[in-house]
Formats: sequence, structure tokens, C-alpha cells
Amino acid sequence: MVLIKTQRDTLLAPLQSVSGIVERRHTLPILSNVLLEKKGDHLTLLATDIEIQITTATEGAGGEGDGAVTVGARKLQDILRSLSDSTEVSLVLEDKRLQVRAGKSRFSLQTLPADDFPRMTLAEGDTKQFQITQKAFRQLLAKTQYSMATQDVRYYLNGLLLQVDGKELRAVATDGHRLAFASVEIETDLPRQEMILPRKTVLELNRLLADNDEALNITLTPNQVRFAFGSVVLVSKLIDGKFPDYERVIPPVLKNHMKVGRQTLMQAMQRAAILTNEKFRGVRVVLGENSLKLMAANAEQEEAQEEIEVDYTGDVIDVGFNVGYLLDVLNNLHSDEVQWSFNDANSSALITVPGNDRFKYVVMPMRI
Repeated sequence: MVLIKTQRDTLLAPLQSVSGIVERRHTLPILSNVLLEKKGDHLTLLATDIEIQITTATEGAGGEGDGAVTVGARKLQDILRSLSDSTEVSLVLEDKRLQVRAGKSRFSLQTLPADDFPRMTLAEGDTKQFQITQKAFRQLLAKTQYSMATQDVRYYLNGLLLQVDGKELRAVATDGHRLAFASVEIETDLPRQEMILPRKTVLELNRLLADNDEALNITLTPNQVRFAFGSVVLVSKLIDGKFPDYERVIPPVLKNHMKVGRQTLMQAMQRAAILTNEKFRGVRVVLGENSLKLMAANAEQEEAQEEIEVDYTGDVIDVGFNVGYLLDVLNNLHSDEVQWSFNDANSSALITVPGNDRFKYVVMPMRI
């Protein structure tokens, strides 16, 4: 039976949307597959790794009748990618095999029963719903996600805290050495609720969300969250744990404030970073009146020094930082200017955007 007959791109685009979460090798073989369900001209694709599930749909899937099948997601994607853009593709189901036909090319793939495919359903009960633009939410993630931990034993740090409170949506990420906070206004007034999104969910959302003003609908339950945008629905489990009290980490009062052009500072740091120690990536920051010096050295006793003009009249400060942590924040902000605030060389520094209290980045000093 010719299950699907359509243009290559009609199939490839939705497949790419769902296949990002699929592992090539999984202890459960069916989780390496994508579920294809066809009803009339309507085709639904679904992929899951048990923690996250992504569903998307497309129209214009011709063929002979309805049906459902699961097939290796990455293999099917690789085959479709290798074909030229406007190729007509047929997926033919026969004897537990799915044959992909395009021109004179034939590929025969193993299938597994659609009935065996695990599905996540959104938990019933106490749900809260609100809407935000895809662009606003994507920017919220971009300003914070780089501070998430990777493979930390404190598993709740390997994710991103989302907090709704009244008409404000906040995102916070920390790995114990630095913390990024960003917030945005929403139209719905909601009681305070916190959830920790897994790292993989955050990265998938960042990949799938468009940089436009189209709607993103978010539904919260006590242990799951659902994101619906365009033709995509992503359901994710939440990390069960208590996120650190970020308000205690953000210093309330700092006495020394420096303003500088973001691009100027970033370029100077990129140059200094070339000669940092590869493991520790330490850079020495020396602040004096209207002057910022950056110094780096490595095990080969090679040295770099940069000096830039800044708007500063506070104490003389000599402090070390991981240059990677500083470049992360500068790369993900889009303001012309940044403000860097200090108390002394032994306490956390704060990077903000002048005139904007919706973003804060705290970074711990390091000994060099």
C-alpha cells in the first residue's frame, strides 16, 4: 500500500521538527523511531524519549488510504535529506517494511508496530495556561540557558527555572559559578508557580521556536509542561527538585559601577582569551579611573594585555574571572552598552543592561 505520496519537503520539514530528541541507539528500539499517522491528506508525526514528546502535523500527504507505522527517524531523515528538493517521494508499506521510493531510488526500512509506540498525555487536574510570543520566549531562553549546568550531581541545576508570578514570567539558570536571570511581562495574571525545565527541553525549544510574534501557548501542570506553537506541540516532564533561591544570589547593593560598549568589551575579551590557560580560562581584570585592563597568561608563559576606555570613577579593583563566563553573557545580549558592578575583588560581580531591570547576570570571581 502506498501510504504516503508527496513532495520531499512536505515530509522532511516536519520530520526535522520532531527528530531532534530521538537518540540513534536506545535501550528501547522503538524510541529510535518516529510515529507516522495518516488520515486522509493529514499526516501527524510524533517522536519521544519518554521525558519529552514532540508532535507536528502537515497537510498534502497523498496516498491510498489511512494507516500508521513507526520507522527509524534518523535514517528516514538522512534519506530524505540526500534527495534533491522537489523530488516526489512515496512511502510504501508492505510486509512490515517501509519502502521509500524516489525516482529510481529504493530504500527498504524496518518498521515496528504503531500500537507499541509510547505516548505522553498531559496530566489532568490543576492546569494553568498563558500565552506569549515565540520571539519573546526565545529571547528569554537565550539570555539564560548558557548558565545551565551540564551533568551536575545536583540534577536540578541541569535545567532552567521558569517562574510565573502575577503578570511576570521569569527564567533563571545557574551552574553554581554564575547565574543568569531574565523576565518578561505576560498578559495573564497567575498565582506564583515554579517549574524546572530539563536541559534537553530548553535546547529543543530554542531550536524550534521562530523569531516572530506568533503565539506560543504554555500549559502548566504540577509535573509537566506543554508548549504549542505553529503546528508543533511539545510536552515535557519537569525536573523534580528545589531550585536554589536565586534572589539571595543576586547582590542587592554594589558600590562600584562601570559602563562600557558591549561590542568593545567582547572583542577585547575574545583577544585576551586566546592566551588563557585552556583548562581554567582565567583573565585578570584591573579597573582604574576610566580604564579597564584585561590580562591573560598560560602555562607556556605567553601573555596578552588589553586596555580599553570605560566610564568608571570607583575604587581600584584587581580581580580574576573565567573569561568563558563573561563571553557567554556578552554574546547573548543585544544591547549597545552593559553595566558591570562590583563591591571588591572577593565578592560576586553583576552584569546588567543600563535602564533595564529585567536582566541580571551574577558571576563569581576566581583566583588567578
